[in-house]
Amino acid sequence: MTNNSITISLDAMGGDFGSGVTVPAAIKALKLHPSLTLILVGNEEELTKVLRQNGCSPSERLQIQHASQVVLSAEPPAQALRGKKNSSMRVAINMVKEGRAQACVSAGNTGALMATARFVLKMLPGVDRPAICTMLPNMKNGHAHVLDLGANVDTSAQGLFEFAVMGAALATAVDGNERPSVGLLNIGEEAIKGNEQVKQAAELLANSKLNYIGYVEGDGIYKGDADVVVCDGFVGNVMLKTTEGVAKMISYYMKQEFKRNPLTMLSGLIALPVLRALRKRIDPREYNGASFLGLQGTVIKSHGSADAHSFANAISEAVIEIRKNVPELITKQLENQLVKPTGNEVAI
Repeated sequence: MTNNSITISLDAMGGDFGSGVTVPAAIKALKLHPSLTLILVGNEEELTKVLRQNGCSPSERLQIQHASQVVLSAEPPAQALRGKKNSSMRVAINMVKEGRAQACVSAGNTGALMATARFVLKMLPGVDRPAICTMLPNMKNGHAHVLDLGANVDTSAQGLFEFAVMGAALATAVDGNERPSVGLLNIGEEAIKGNEQVKQAAELLANSKLNYIGYVEGDGIYKGDADVVVCDGFVGNVMLKTTEGVAKMISYYMKQEFKRNPLTMLSGLIALPVLRALRKRIDPREYNGASFLGLQGTVIKSHGSADAHSFANAISEAVIEIRKNVPELITKQLENQLVKPTGNEVAI
């Protein structure tokens, strides 16, 4: 191992497909990142069997850590936290806490993952609640960082402000953008629009050191109006699922049209290179890997229905955040830019 080596623990049993996806994804990720070591956490017998089926066996770079329990997709977070202390999810997160891994990646139950990560790793100073952040494609800079995507369904103005600080720190780390633009997702760009939480958050952001550009409407995410777009988890999750649905619908209708008759099939063959490039740009699998920001450690959430390619991208996201020391950068940003209301004024 070199000084640049990275170790990541994988909740190998989580998600809709469990080890059938996580093991092939781990093998793929190891080929992409020569300095990476992965620890598959889960049922040792099953994981060894699946490794064998994929032509591999445990090694120095691909290890197995046995865990006897699995958190189910519909299991209440509190039940998983109290009753499954030896779950693959809990053990994988514990490894980050213990320093045996620098990040954890899981496709498991989002609520349970958030509750467990928050309990085990604790929050960064100055952060009340964690937020889920991912990248979405846009027409200007390639992508935007959007948060929160489901960790908090009801968020205060101060919480939205903290999300903005964390999202800006992530954009700086991942994109090398020292001053990313930040916008608040709203139903219009006018100052009079939006609920009270959004209006109050806008005031906090306008008086901060962040590069706040104002309100952003839904289409602005994809036009590239802001590098970081902030919203509460209820709105963000609905927006994300809608985006995924639209992408799938476009792909479905394009296939239907190209199969309509021999002439359209020929046109499809001619346009195939362009279609493949388009699919890669809007394919949700390419943007898999949402960050749990605000924790004293790195936790990446993969989509529950992810395939091996998609889950490998989530692992790659963890590699990037480890190399960029995202939690440390967020801490510095919070120290430098966090604002707190004092009376009728806003202190920077």
